[in-house]
This record gives sequence, structure tokens and C-alpha cells, in this order.
Amino acid sequence: MPLTFSEPDATSIPLHIAPNDGFAAWSAGQPDRVRAWLSATGFSGGLGSIALVPGGDGGIGAAVAGIGTAAERSRGRFALAAAQATLPQGTYRIEGGWCGLDPEAEALGWLLSRHRFGRYKKAKPAGAELVAPAGIDTARIETVAAGEALTRDLINTPASDMGPEELEQAANVLARAFAAGFELVSGDDLLAQNLPMIHAVGRAAARAPRLLDLRWGSEGPALTLVGKGVCFDSGGLNIKPGSSMGLMKKDMGGAATVLGLARMIMGLGLRLRLRVLIPAVENAIGGSAMRPGDVLTSRKGLTVEINNTDAEGRLVLADALALADEERPDLLISMATLTGAARVAVGPDLAPFYATEPALADAIRAGGAAAADPVWQMPYHEPYEAMIEPEIADLDNAPKGGLAGSVTAALFLRRFVTDTPRYAHFDIYGWQPKAAAGRPVGGAGQGARAVLAALPGLLGL
Repeated sequence: MPLTFSEPDATSIPLHIAPNDGFAAWSAGQPDRVRAWLSATGFSGGLGSIALVPGGDGGIGAAVAGIGTAAERSRGRFALAAAQATLPQGTYRIEGGWCGLDPEAEALGWLLSRHRFGRYKKAKPAGAELVAPAGIDTARIETVAAGEALTRDLINTPASDMGPEELEQAANVLARAFAAGFELVSGDDLLAQNLPMIHAVGRAAARAPRLLDLRWGSEGPALTLVGKGVCFDSGGLNIKPGSSMGLMKKDMGGAATVLGLARMIMGLGLRLRLRVLIPAVENAIGGSAMRPGDVLTSRKGLTVEINNTDAEGRLVLADALALADEERPDLLISMATLTGAARVAVGPDLAPFYATEPALADAIRAGGAAAADPVWQMPYHEPYEAMIEPEIADLDNAPKGGLAGSVTAALFLRRFVTDTPRYAHFDIYGWQPKAAAGRPVGGAGQGARAVLAALPGLLGL
């Protein structure tokens, strides 16, 4: 289902936005019949509440959406989308102003609230439509919503239908849609192409590991996105307990997020040279699986001791990052559902990130605030470097003790980016555990809109 705005027509219903704080002053500015109706029904602008004002023909003459108090709005996102979910089916147009809301963010939230994942069962109706609001770039918002929808759909699809081959197909479809180049390295060819750790992680699975390589654009600054594409993570020989394995279809959330971001970039026609690298594997158990205690040699030449086969994401990312680093792009970004430690640190709603330069971190933070895509900077804490250095190899994929797990994983990845000064790594969750306005339970993009908003300043677009 495309997430688009409606064209204005005579049947659209006026939709007014009302705050709970200052409701009396807002109400005083409404026509007498509207004010009387709201008073009679007890409507006071509570967050997510709606009031339907009858028209002279017996239908809905107007609707009012409550957006709560400033304190409530500061604790969440997409206040208008909270009301969209309960409005009757129909097409609505904003009238009377936005009551201090950010029109672009709220319009995006409205579209995202209409997204449905209906591959395996008939989806519920998408609900109320919105006439394209005046004064904002609705085509851009539709493009961003399409990218977010792609990310959600990829994450929501179970591993039975979203293995390495299916992820390859999804990336190839996206490439064809925007006339992008697409290359594939698969199976034992990974060894021939010096991508040994991608091969080692995925070699035990029935579905062959692979590296997906998408390129788009012929001029402008170079941006490379690297996304973790572990389509299912059993933990390998260090097998996960069942309670930890249930959501592992989302372990390709980094790949899904960079593909969604790539769709936004290409759809908007940004003047840059884009490359997307996705190591697509399944971390399975079999006779050829890597073992605890094995030492792998990476593309970079660094040796890595495997102390836990369930810390596989950083291995596949390391080879892909080393490949990306060889071209020295103007900006390199990796995204991965990498560590449980990040979830413990900031919960599911924030996207923690690491940045090699203060200006890069500042731009991402500002982008997150502008795009209603909350992020939080984490530190490359230099004293922890010793934690990732074992006795018999250059690096340890799973330092003992379990402390600072997200930081040590980020430090590990940074060892593979030596020639690209501007590098940011996102340790995302990729999942919405509890329904919220514009965000149903299920797969979720995190950090993509923040990066998109930061790109003009970072790359001079």
C-alpha cells in the first residue's frame, strides 16, 4: 500500500487541531455551534482524542483532533497521528493551523500511521487519509515514508521468506527501480574476493552467505552505507536460548534500515555517489560452523579470536567496512542490530550512535531532532581498547565480563576503518515493542531519517 497524501476535493472533512493546555482560549476562537458541541461532549483536547462535529446534512461537518499538553507532546512523537488511528474512514484536510506542531513531522507521522504489514493476513484498513497540507514538501515526505515502509516490511518478514537470497532480491529490486548498479559475491567466491569473515559466519547455513553491493549516482560526494544482514541468528555453536531467539528475524534490521535510507536518497535524487554494502548471512549450527576459540583472518589482515559465535554481526560488518574503507568515501555509516548492551543502556526508542568527529556527531544529533528520529551519542572510550585485544590474536570478538558491550563492539568496528576520517556507527534495535503513534508493534527504522536530515550539511548538498 503506497503511503501518499490525497488530492483536495469537495468531500474532504475539515480537521482542526486542539491542545489540551490552552484549550479554553482555542475554543473561544471557534464558531458558537462548534464550541457548544465540544462542551456538550466533554472534549478538551486530550492527546489522541477526537471530536466529530455534525454537519447540516447529518454527516461529519468537521473533526477536531486533541494533541494533549506540551509535556505530553515532549514525551512522544507524532501527536496528530495519535488521533488519526481513531478517526472514521474518510479524507481530512487541516484547517485552522497546526497549534505549534511541526507540520512536516506530523504529516510524516500521519502517513506512517497508515502503514500496514499484510503479507500473511488481511491487514486492517489503513484508516483516515489526509489531503496534502499546503506549505510543506509533501513529495519529500511521501518519499521518506516509502523508505521507512520498506525497512519495516523487510524486518517484519520472517527468516523463512527473508534469508540471504531474499534479501539479495529485495536489494536488487530496489536497484532496478532507481537504475542503480548491483553486484553480488556469494558462497565460496567470498573467499576468492577476500571476504573471509563473511564466509566464516555464514558457511554452516543451508543458504549461502553473500555480499550485496549497490551503487547509484555518478557525481557529488561519496556516501557509503553498510548494514548488518544477519537474516537469522541462532547464536551458532554458542546457541541462544529460545527466549532470545524469538525476535532474531530482525537481526537484519541494519540492512533493512540502510536499504530504506538508500530508497529515500535515490527517491529524492540527492546529488551524491551512493554505495550500499550488505553482508547477508544466516548464523546457523552445522558441521562447518565456526567454533569458540577459532582465529579468523579478516579482509584487513587483522586476526580475530572467536570467543563467542553469537557475536557474529561485528565479524561480517568488519569485512564490509574494510572493503568500504578502501575507497575512502566522504562519509561512511554502518547500521546494525548489534548488541543487547545498547538496549540496556538506552532502551528501544533511542538509536545510539558513535562518531569519529565532533562535527559529525553534532550533525546527526541535530538531524535526529529535526526529523523526529531520536538518537543518542555514545563514546569511543579509548581505555576500553585493551578489552578487545586477546592474547593470541589482534582482536577479540567477545570480551570477557560483558561490560560496556556496545562500546567495545564499536571500538572493534572502528579498527577496520583506518582511511576514512568521517565514520558513524549505529547500534540500533530495529523493533517497536509497544504500539505508539505512527509506530505499530514490529519492525522499525531507526537513525535513517536523522542521517538523511544531516546529509546536506555534512556533504554540502
